[in-house]
Amino acid sequence: MNTRRRTVLGAAVCFAVLGTGLSAQAQDVLNLYSSRHYQTDEALYENFTKETGIEINRIEGKGDALIERIKSEGANSPADVFLTVDAGRLWRADQAGLFQPVESAALDAAVPESLRHPDGHWFGFSTRARVIYFDKATVKEGEITSYEDLADPKWKGRICIRSSSNIYNQSLMSSIIAAHGEAAAQEWGKAMVENFARNPVGGDTDQIRAIGAGECDVAVGNTYYFVRLMTKPSDKDKGLAEKIGWVFPNQGDRGTHVNVSGAGVLKNAPHKEAAVKFLEYLASPAAQRYFADGNNEYPVITGIEPNPALKSLGDFKADELNVAIYGENQPKAQKVFDTVGWP
Repeated sequence: MNTRRRTVLGAAVCFAVLGTGLSAQAQDVLNLYSSRHYQTDEALYENFTKETGIEINRIEGKGDALIERIKSEGANSPADVFLTVDAGRLWRADQAGLFQPVESAALDAAVPESLRHPDGHWFGFSTRARVIYFDKATVKEGEITSYEDLADPKWKGRICIRSSSNIYNQSLMSSIIAAHGEAAAQEWGKAMVENFARNPVGGDTDQIRAIGAGECDVAVGNTYYFVRLMTKPSDKDKGLAEKIGWVFPNQGDRGTHVNVSGAGVLKNAPHKEAAVKFLEYLASPAAQRYFADGNNEYPVITGIEPNPALKSLGDFKADELNVAIYGENQPKAQKVFDTVGWP
């Protein structure tokens, strides 16, 4: 193994720099704080070390906990790069002043403009689509074509979706605000609450499982959760995927909502050169293949296809709204959730 890893537990874990096990001075080192928790990323990191000779020391934890840790460490933080999921969380880190702008022709050429911060504070390196799933036995193909369709009273008592505290839903609501304005988004959110089959509980996989259990007819979830159920079902999930249909929403207008896994170089990074190299590596064909094959995510660069299981869901038009807007609209999204009583 070429990476050393420690895990952050809780939201307010702080250590002195010498107690982290990370190096703030050694050369050929990169200190990575990551909220990605996929075992397949091990190969991604090992390949970077093999290509560059730069050893990765890694601290893992939940995204918000790592943001608080970096803030608490301040100017003495050993962290070089923060890697996390969802543009909304990258926005939180940026609002806290944690990132520094990166100028890289390689990154600008590889990462689409809609999937990176306008001023280079962070870059998206993989995407996932937020898709609508349905029970094939109770919902006809074509009955739902958009997120807006979920507000139809015909779905009263039939929809499962996560809570308003979930960052994926906060970003989805932010995109709806961008598309229609805050007042219309509030009307949509109110109708959604009226259409809930039950109070939000659990993660994306739980929403899909609820369809199989007959708790609801329609659910919302990210693509990679469903592909995992298709390709590596647990004993209790065997046969579930065959009962479920899916639709990439809004193909007739703005496109399906997508979000990113992304990273930025931290303001006080002691190894800035290594940090920039790591970001450029994440946008390379080899690293993009790891993202595609390892966690069923869509690559961001052209020329790299999704893995066969993900590709089997079909091609789709993605919303080209700059994902940084998800963060900018996050306060408005939370206000909408609070107003409509979305738990």
